[in-house]
Amino acid sequence: MAVKGAKARAAARKQRDKWKSKRWFTIRAPRTPWQYKVIGETMGETPEHLMGRIYETTQNEVDGDFSKMHVKLRFRVVDTRGEDALTEYIGHALQNDYIRRQIRRHRGKVDDVVDCVTADGYYIRVKPVIVAVNRLKTSQKSQMRKLMRDTLLQYTARSTWLEVQNAFLTDAVEKSLIEAIKIIQPTRSVMIRKVQLIQSGVVTADGPTLDEIHEEEKRAGAERAAKKAAALEKAMSDEDDSEDEGDSEDEESSDEEAALEVVEDSDDAASDVDLSTLKVAELKELLKAVGKPVGGKKAELIARLSE
Repeated sequence: MAVKGAKARAAARKQRDKWKSKRWFTIRAPRTPWQYKVIGETMGETPEHLMGRIYETTQNEVDGDFSKMHVKLRFRVVDTRGEDALTEYIGHALQNDYIRRQIRRHRGKVDDVVDCVTADGYYIRVKPVIVAVNRLKTSQKSQMRKLMRDTLLQYTARSTWLEVQNAFLTDAVEKSLIEAIKIIQPTRSVMIRKVQLIQSGVVTADGPTLDEIHEEEKRAGAERAAKKAAALEKAMSDEDDSEDEGDSEDEESSDEEAALEVVEDSDDAASDVDLSTLKVAELKELLKAVGKPVGGKKAELIARLSE
């Protein structure tokens, strides 16, 4: 038993750490309509391990619309280029708690599952829900379900996948359904609770390429760095100006101190010298130095200096 345990521990030490071999990949939204926007990151050993991986995020995270925080978008990795994992949109779903808040007692509910084909060959599955103001009869539910199905089939048959996708994410389809079924009974809300992409069709090549997106990101990063450097340089120059003002204040204070020293020296000189031996002009100069009046006779000037 001891030998077997030692062999197991030796094998465990020789086992390669898989985490060290993994690297980060940037998950990007589809080319249209999101123009390869970065929506997340994931880890993988090789690009092949990422193929088919599903990534979910809220519509608020992708489009910035706070009113769509209850909508979860689903993307599937279909290609990798370098450190980028490219995805395709495969549908969305409403959060369950949001749907439960719309449904109450004494309110009729009609739901359905409709398989549609777009004009460019995309096969999708749509799951709408109608919440009426009052309770519904069975005949009313059947008529509303038929109108809802016909509206969805007609709209998707004459629209491309991109147009259908935009209509689902902007509530345009819900508004058309409300107009179609209001002849039977007013509705409180109409929701497309789930959309699934079953089979892809013709892929369009509209929009910027990934290389153009990389160049745009580099240019935006350089602009941000330049703005940051300019702001930092401005802050440094403001600090230098404040230091210069402090130096000028110090110089002014030193000048005042020097003037005071001159006055004190003049006072000392006046006390050391016999003032009676000085002329009137000299006495006036001493009075000017100490800031005293210079008017009067010689005796008055001497008395003023002796104070």
